[in-house]
Amino acid sequence: MTEIKPLNETRLEELREGFESGASNRLAMNAVTTSGIDKVARNYDRSRLLQRHFSVTVDNGEVTNQNRSGRCWLFSSLNAARFIAKKSMDMDQFELSQNYAMYYDKLERVNYFLRDVAALVRAGESADSQLMLHLLADVMGDGGQWTMAMNIYKKYGAVPKPLFPETQSSANTSQMNYELRSMLHTQVARMYAEPSRIDEIVDEGVEAGHRMLTIHLGEPPKSFDWEWTDKDGTFHRDGEITPVEFWNKYINAGFEDYVCLVDDPRAEHPKGKKIGIEHLGNVAGGDPTEYLNVPNQFMKDCARKIMAEQGIPVWFGADCHPMMDRDNGAWATDLFEYGSVYGFDFDLDKEQRVRFGDSAMNHAMAFCGVDVAEDGTTTRRWRVENSWGDKIADKGYFTMSDDWFSEYVYEIAVPKSMLPEEYLQALSEPAQMLPAWDPMGALA
Repeated sequence: MTEIKPLNETRLEELREGFESGASNRLAMNAVTTSGIDKVARNYDRSRLLQRHFSVTVDNGEVTNQNRSGRCWLFSSLNAARFIAKKSMDMDQFELSQNYAMYYDKLERVNYFLRDVAALVRAGESADSQLMLHLLADVMGDGGQWTMAMNIYKKYGAVPKPLFPETQSSANTSQMNYELRSMLHTQVARMYAEPSRIDEIVDEGVEAGHRMLTIHLGEPPKSFDWEWTDKDGTFHRDGEITPVEFWNKYINAGFEDYVCLVDDPRAEHPKGKKIGIEHLGNVAGGDPTEYLNVPNQFMKDCARKIMAEQGIPVWFGADCHPMMDRDNGAWATDLFEYGSVYGFDFDLDKEQRVRFGDSAMNHAMAFCGVDVAEDGTTTRRWRVENSWGDKIADKGYFTMSDDWFSEYVYEIAVPKSMLPEEYLQALSEPAQMLPAWDPMGALA
């Protein structure tokens, strides 16, 4: 084993003397310990000049709130869907049940995980292999992808939120997820201990998962009577309808045929080719989680065209943490001057950030506006519908600079019809499969 040089007292004294010799270090310490790094490093000029006006706006009304959960990918996809539903039913305000979508996502994931692991156990995968340890550590989180959301809506549809509202566990998922994860770990241990009973262990786990989810989230409706009042006060009655019928009738926007575009900046993953992530999915037999790797500018062009020409929001995934002013609802690459405060040059580019674990997609939202320059194509800033409630930002809506899009947006969902012929051809070719722990497999 390589010997690691200890941090001895001589070196510690050198560090102390170096800190004291820096003219601004103590001033920075006084300011940050009192006010916090973001208030000290905030770029005043950049912040005040980031305007909230957009040449194209898609108004989606009051923002939603995912509370203490990681359901942003479901919230943002349902936010795009509710925009279509509101137009279909001529309503000002409407929300779809995120609890309903999460219930079936988690139930499907229990089944997917157990059957995936069962196949690995049968194939001789070691219990302490890198793959098995990754799958066990990553199981039953809240995050997901656009394709995974569409798998749920295609199979189970959607219901209006009042008919399957939030529960304590849907709004704060940590304890429920812990118990589900522990149950799944137990079943995997039993597979290794009793390989002759694997099929029974899988069935027992799915049954336990269903029981636990129903206890935490309630029993979702198989059908419901749908009635509503439109924005002009006119009452409508549609009678009994199933969730799938509701989705197909009122959210008929072709979302199921969208494709996911990603900007994987690593040179070994060429643009214009399809990539996939091993062992990443939720619905067994559903569409695989695959992406078409494209230039970031193509993603911008698609998002702009969808809003300007079709007038609907655009789902996207990003690394939301860097250079974020949460309270004021802003992102820009120079919004904070951390390097000046710390005396350190943060100079990684996008490829390096992905390669060395500094950045990956972790949050999904919806574009609902863009400011376009006079040439009709150059984008300047973006309006974002978030799912963190209306007490922050511009009543929950954020503003993103165009350069921040370039650096930290990784994925958007677009209609297949927008793709040029060479990209359509690439969709028909096998995906380059990346290991389960690859950064492109990060979930929003």
